Amino acid sequence: MTRAPEQPSEKSSSEKPWSVPVALQEVPETGRSFTLVADERTREAVAKLAGLRSLPRLEAQFEVTPRGRDGLHVTGTISATVGQDCVVTLEPIGNEIEEQVDLVFAPPAAPTIVDEEGERVEVTPLDAPEPLIGNSVDLGAIASEFLMLAIDPYPRKAGVAFEPPAKEADTGGPFAALAALKKMEPGD
Repeated sequence: MTRAPEQPSEKSSSEKPWSVPVALQEVPETGRSFTLVADERTREAVAKLAGLRSLPRLEAQFEVTPRGRDGLHVTGTISATVGQDCVVTLEPIGNEIEEQVDLVFAPPAAPTIVDEEGERVEVTPLDAPEPLIGNSVDLGAIASEFLMLAIDPYPRKAGVAFEPPAKEADTGGPFAALAALKKMEPGD
């Protein structure tokens, strides 16, 4: 099923530039497919937030299925074309990104409290599911986050490598000239 992305509001534009909420109740037992294509305004907002030169394409395919009675399982792929600047030549370049998504959402659970020798200790599982806030997930936010995590922080143009500047001849350091003057005798 195709769902049009919601337009970002002026207030939430910087915080959440792409929002496509899906409520737990909207997902049947058999699951639901979503194809998201970000419009130009949304791509511009995501590009600004991610520090990109441009974002000509941002798409996502998701399969959302129930997980237990009160959770959701989101799988899919984020694909995008990102415009960046080469860190070596500073020339504009385009990179293709394709990132896989596999997340489980469940209502936030209270941490387990264990009593050890009269002390209370909070224990949270390391592999706990993502919190399902308000019984919904935001597919646009998931797509934006996974895109930003996949962006190469040091993009390079194909075939370009960083070459450090050649070392200058050993001149004896910054005080070599002073040492030479000191060796000279007065009157020479």
